[in-house]
Amino acid sequence: MKKRLQHIARILRKRPTDAEKIIWKHLRGKRLEGFKFRRQEPIGNYVADFVCYKKRIVVELDGGQHCSENDSNRDTWFEAHGFKVLRFWNNEVLKNMQGVWAVIRNHCLQHPPLTPPIKGGESPECITEKS
Repeated sequence: MKKRLQHIARILRKRPTDAEKIIWKHLRGKRLEGFKFRRQEPIGNYVADFVCYKKRIVVELDGGQHCSENDSNRDTWFEAHGFKVLRFWNNEVLKNMQGVWAVIRNHCLQHPPLTPPIKGGESPECITEKS
């Protein structure tokens, strides 16, 4: 499963949507107050559009193809593993990137990082930051 998700993530990184290109331009290279974001990152059984492990924030962009039930399941899983999910429509990014950036920035600066729940004394490898 992990190799399959890594393969999917590589494909998604090679074929970003216009909204993903715009938001990545603002998040990459620690451009947001020095916070490191990764794009199309496999986490558990999902591929997050963007993630900041230090602040445990997942940024998801939604186009017309998204199913609210599937998104709800993803959000529930991410939140159960200590992530805060910020979800934006593609047209929000295309028409109001400053507003989207401000929301992400506010969460990075104002909110302490969530900690992953530890079950049975183990910390799942899939949700730790890679070096």
